[in-house]
Amino acid sequence: MKKVILLAIILSKLIFPDKVSADFNVVSVSGQIKKQSLSEFDDYRVARVREFLNKLNSPLENYAQDFVLSADKYNLDWRLVVSISGVESTFGKNIPKGSYNAYGWANGAYKFKSWENSIEVVSRLLREKYYDRGAVNINKISRRYAPPSSTWARKVKYFMEKIEPLPLEFDL
Repeated sequence: MKKVILLAIILSKLIFPDKVSADFNVVSVSGQIKKQSLSEFDDYRVARVREFLNKLNSPLENYAQDFVLSADKYNLDWRLVVSISGVESTFGKNIPKGSYNAYGWANGAYKFKSWENSIEVVSRLLREKYYDRGAVNINKISRRYAPPSSTWARKVKYFMEKIEPLPLEFDL
């Protein structure tokens, strides 16, 4: 997966060499916050998520970079949390007012502080409460995340494929 990402970054540099960088904070392995720079096109995944959400008039469009950074931070497929938002709320369009809960978290009853906060928390909890406890593919996640649905996993996979037609690394 890291080779695919590296190749995509190199290709995006060749295609979009003149894009301006934006600053953001990241937490290093030592736990220190560092300011780094990431152009939207330094990572083609950000551009793909932004383009995908733009076509759907999603309120999450401006948070494409947050989805990718959180996925990388928690070692998740970069399409997963975006796709869950598609299944649970039509990509953030149908949520309880002021909740920023595009993921059906706590059956929609949970309120996040912001879109950035929701992306971070859901990504972290998917890692800690699902992956780290043995739910290492979408079908296993589905059993805990959306019981008793028999279609949730298929719908998440469908949106992941629509965002970018790559194999699901953990479902191979």
